[in-house]
Amino acid sequence: MKQLAFIFSAIFLFSCNENKETVKDYVEFSGTINNPAGDTLYVLSPDYRTLIKAIPVAEDGTFADTLNIKESDVYRFKHGDEYSSLFLKNGFELQLKMDADEFDESISYEGNGSEDNNFLAKKALMEETLFDLDYEGMDSIAFSKKLQGIETTLNDYTNSQANLDSIVKNHATEGTKNTIKGYGNYVYELISIREKLPKGSSSPAFNNYENHAGGTTSLSDLQGKYVYVDVWATWCGPCKVEIPYLKEIEKEFHDQNIAFVSISVDREKDHEKWKNMVSEKDLSGIQLFADKDWESQFVKDYYISGIPRFILIDPDGNIVTPDAPRPSNPKLKELFQEVL
Repeated sequence: MKQLAFIFSAIFLFSCNENKETVKDYVEFSGTINNPAGDTLYVLSPDYRTLIKAIPVAEDGTFADTLNIKESDVYRFKHGDEYSSLFLKNGFELQLKMDADEFDESISYEGNGSEDNNFLAKKALMEETLFDLDYEGMDSIAFSKKLQGIETTLNDYTNSQANLDSIVKNHATEGTKNTIKGYGNYVYELISIREKLPKGSSSPAFNNYENHAGGTTSLSDLQGKYVYVDVWATWCGPCKVEIPYLKEIEKEFHDQNIAFVSISVDREKDHEKWKNMVSEKDLSGIQLFADKDWESQFVKDYYISGIPRFILIDPDGNIVTPDAPRPSNPKLKELFQEVL
């Protein structure tokens, strides 16, 4: 009996050791990216600040690598100019499939860890759809009700997923709360701006701003035309993203009764940087330099606290909208077609 007990004990210990050895202390991450936007996929820390690993992407879009994860968490991956959440836990064998041309709409996962990551991908897509609000006609009360409905929809979806890892569920819940708060504050501010600067009211003016082409320009010089104003700066990443779209829309509407005006709020010390960027990037339209950067009266009167900001003024110098769509937004063309 003692010998039999010893044998069973040995089998048990061997089994425990065998299971311990098969628990991987790394993540296997592989996949296929259709229409790859580059030759690298970057895995980043949860706060985006630290590069965990740069994974080579082959010409056919395939990639495969291992990741040593110190702590299970929702990380990020970046490919091209876009990001997505990625839950990583040692022992995962995760396969990603996506199309870089569609990105969020195409992301799907297979393998160990896929359930949590497919949830994150679907939730991100839901957020993209739910937050694509036409809040143009909403007051703060109507917007608040809409926001509450969005929060309920997202929380109900999260709570309906019974098998989520607690880390993912907590991340999703906190993410919803933070997104609602951030998005809400942003839109409440815009609604407030529209209430302070209603359509049809007289527009604040800019006077004698330096023109890159020479001399100075005032808003009154453009009377008789619609004026689409782009408030930007050389250091502003999102502003520079809009440049090719702005060039495209200027070209499309060049023969219409509209002037495209870009006003830089760069500080005086960056004046030469502004002049050089306008020349080097061949920026079109009317390129102006604000007289006192953020302290310029025009900037203050339009309650501009963040850029880029776009404004549309009518031929009589009245406000069409103090918060016009960006050039990258298809709604801008619709607005132009409506008023021109």
